[in-house]
Amino acid sequence: MTVRVAINGFGRIGRNVLRYIIETGRTDLEVVAINDLGPVETNAHLLRYDSVHGRFPHEVKVAGDTIDVGRGPIQVTAIKNPAELPYKDLKIDIALECTGLFTARDKAKLLLDAGAKRVLVSAPAEGA
Repeated sequence: MTVRVAINGFGRIGRNVLRYIIETGRTDLEVVAINDLGPVETNAHLLRYDSVHGRFPHEVKVAGDTIDVGRGPIQVTAIKNPAELPYKDLKIDIALECTGLFTARDKAKLLLDAGAKRVLVSAPAEGA
């Protein structure tokens, strides 16, 4: 069974999660959505060229509001309010909270309200 993953926040941690999934060949995890307030082109550039890990070893393509790293398009949104994310429509199994903004239980719950089945917070979580 493939787990459908959404990454909320495509900074250092969010990009490294995607990089890990692709570089290790994890076929049990499918990243289908990224939410970040930065432009799609900027996010793709930051994935391609990492000052610590070096160049991303796969081609990174941008087409409209998607990024493709060789496994099909990943939908990219720039939605500030996590409750408005299309996670129900995208059938998200796990939302990775990587912004550092929604670490408290009540704030991380907004990702569940958006339709994610589970949320994994990448920072210390208050009230977890």
